[in-house]
Amino acid sequence: DEKERFDPTQFQDCIIQGLSETGTDLEAVAKFLDASGAKLDYRRYAETLFDILVAGGMLAPGGTLADDMTRTNVCVFAAQEDLETMQAFAQVFNKLIRRYKYLEKGFEDEVKKLLLFLKGFSESERNKLAMLTGILLANGTLNASILNSLYNENLVKEGVSAAFAVKLFKSWINEKDINAVAVSLRKVNMDNRLMELFPANKQSVEHFSKYFTEAGLKELSEYVRNQQSIGARKELQKELQEQMSRGDPFKDIILYVKEEMKKNNISEQTVVAIIWSSVMSTVEWNKKEELVAEQAIKHLKQYSPLLAAFTTQGQSELTLLLKIQEYCYDNIHFMKAFQKIVVLFYKAEVLSEEPILKWYKDAHLAKGKSVFLEQMKKFVEWLKNAEEGKQELSSHVE
Repeated sequence: DEKERFDPTQFQDCIIQGLSETGTDLEAVAKFLDASGAKLDYRRYAETLFDILVAGGMLAPGGTLADDMTRTNVCVFAAQEDLETMQAFAQVFNKLIRRYKYLEKGFEDEVKKLLLFLKGFSESERNKLAMLTGILLANGTLNASILNSLYNENLVKEGVSAAFAVKLFKSWINEKDINAVAVSLRKVNMDNRLMELFPANKQSVEHFSKYFTEAGLKELSEYVRNQQSIGARKELQKELQEQMSRGDPFKDIILYVKEEMKKNNISEQTVVAIIWSSVMSTVEWNKKEELVAEQAIKHLKQYSPLLAAFTTQGQSELTLLLKIQEYCYDNIHFMKAFQKIVVLFYKAEVLSEEPILKWYKDAHLAKGKSVFLEQMKKFVEWLKNAEEGKQELSSHVE
C-alpha cells in the first residue's frame, strides 16, 4: 500500500479513469479535479497531473507520450484548435489552481518544461498550447517569466520560438491589450528581450517588425520598435553626459551624435531635447535667483556651438524653446532667466527670428506663459522691427 501511494502510474490511472467518466464536459472535469484533490496526492504528482491534462498521459523526456501508458482524450492536445475551446480549458486550470494554491509553482514549472519540449509536439498541439498559455498569461495564472524557455537555442534556431510566440501573443493581446502585455513583460525584464526570439543574425527591429506585422501583430511590432528607440535615446543621453563631463571636443561629440541619429533613426528634435537636458544636468545650480541667471548664461554660452549643430530646422528650434520654457518653469529660481537665455541663443545663432516669433504668437506652452510672454515682449518688438528694417533695406537695394 505504501508503495502504491508513491507510484505515479497508480496516480495516472486514477486521473485517467476519472476523466474518461467525465468525458469532454469541462465543467464536469473541473468538478472531478476539485474533488480528487482531497483523495489524491496532487502535491507529489503535480507534474503527472498537468502532463495528463495537457497531453493526455505522462510525457517522456523530449515530449513524447510514454508508449506503455494508458492515455485519455480529455486533454488540451486532443481538443479542438480554437480560441473558445482553449478559453474553456484555461478555466479548468484556473479553478484547479485557485482551489489548490500549492499547485501554482508546479504549474509554472510544467509550462516551462512543455515549452522546452515544443519540438516533440505537432504543429496543431503547439498552436493549442500557445493559445492556452497566452490566455493564462492574460488572466494572471502564469507569470511572464515562463517565456524564458522560448529563448532556448535550439528552439530559436529552428524558428519554433518565433512561430509559437505569434500564436501566444495573439491570444494574450486578444484577452487584454498591448499595454497590459507591456506591463507584464516589463515586470520580468523581458520588455527588451523579444528580439532574442530570432537567431543572432536576424535580431534587428526591421526583421522583427516584418515578421510580426505579416503575422497580424502590428501592435507588437510597434511596441518593440518603440522600446528600441527609447533604449537608444537613453543610451545616447548617458554617453553624452559622460563625454561632456570628460570635456571631449565638441566636434567629436557632434560626430558621435550624428552617427547615433542615423543608426537609430532619431530625429533632430529629439536630439536637441536630449542635448539641452544633458547640458543642464552637468551643473550644480546656484539656489539664489539673482546669481543663477548669470551662471546659466556663462554655462550656456560655452555649449551653444553644440546646440547650434542640432537646430538646423525650425521645428528643432521650437522644440528647444519649449524645453527652455519647461525648464525655467519647473526650476523656480530660473523663472527670470528665460528671456536672457533666449537672447543669448539668438546671438549665438542657435535660435532664429521665425521660431521665436512663432513661439511668442501661438506655439508656447501654458506653463508660466504670462510671465515668459511678458519677459519676451520687448525683445519680440525689437525682432519685428528688425525684420521690417531688413525688408525695407532690401527693397531700397533693389
